[in-house]
Amino acid sequence: MWELLNTWLISPFDYGFMRRAVVGGLALSLAAPPLGVFLVLRGMSLIGDAMAHAILPGVALGFLLAGFSLPIMSIGGVLFGLMVALLAGAVSKMGGQREDAAMASFFIISLAAGVMLISIGGSSVDLTHVLFGSILAINSTALLLIAGISTLIVLTLAVVFRALVVECLDPLFLRGQSRRSGWVHSVFLGLLVLNLTAGFQTLGTLMAVGLMMLPATSARFWSKRLEGLIGIAIVLAMVASTGGLLLSFHLDIPSGPSIILLAGFGYLFSALFGRYHSLAAKLRRKTTPLEVEHGA
Repeated sequence: MWELLNTWLISPFDYGFMRRAVVGGLALSLAAPPLGVFLVLRGMSLIGDAMAHAILPGVALGFLLAGFSLPIMSIGGVLFGLMVALLAGAVSKMGGQREDAAMASFFIISLAAGVMLISIGGSSVDLTHVLFGSILAINSTALLLIAGISTLIVLTLAVVFRALVVECLDPLFLRGQSRRSGWVHSVFLGLLVLNLTAGFQTLGTLMAVGLMMLPATSARFWSKRLEGLIGIAIVLAMVASTGGLLLSFHLDIPSGPSIILLAGFGYLFSALFGRYHSLAAKLRRKTTPLEVEHGA
């Protein structure tokens, strides 16, 4: 039994690339799910996907200028993501259009522009690497960058946590009490851009949002408290990232999709058997009155 556990769970991490990959995955798992929880609470779940595509042109431009230089590509992604967020906010205020509609429009434009830039200056291999990432290929520089960005996100969230909670529950109250409500929203979007920029190297721009949103949506089936949602989402993300890496190693399948599919399996399991709002919870509510009536 011990030999089986050692072969499946411990031995893979004898390799340096697996150790770097799991540390990078765990770092992202600490920073991404809390952002996903706040997106779900704010009714902005699809904004994460839009922002994930918004960074693509910046990443592509950095790739054209410096090749596979992660710092340059990350800087490009952050700058372009912030620019798209500001443009979407400006269009929303000037034209009266909902911010999510403006963000969706810019997301489509950004995706097309990013793919075009990479196609002009690179090959299909380069395009695949940027779109889908390669967590097993991250080096020490990438790992330090991911860990640094994740640390910055966690510390910033700790500082603005109460303001974010108030904005989620009663944004009008926050606006009435302080003029900083706009800054809270801007800081939150900036954290989203940073997280997605850190995640593109490991999961690619197309799937980086998965580690942020799937654990967050799964947690809604297990807890009603904010602290519980964040804690459960982080645990689910860590299990998905580590388990996906192990499956990728043993079954010789792509690591990024393995991680996201495992997180997706966690979502389906939660939707079926979770404590709240799941199929099992609804069946329990239906059977309980029948049992009481029968007993009476």
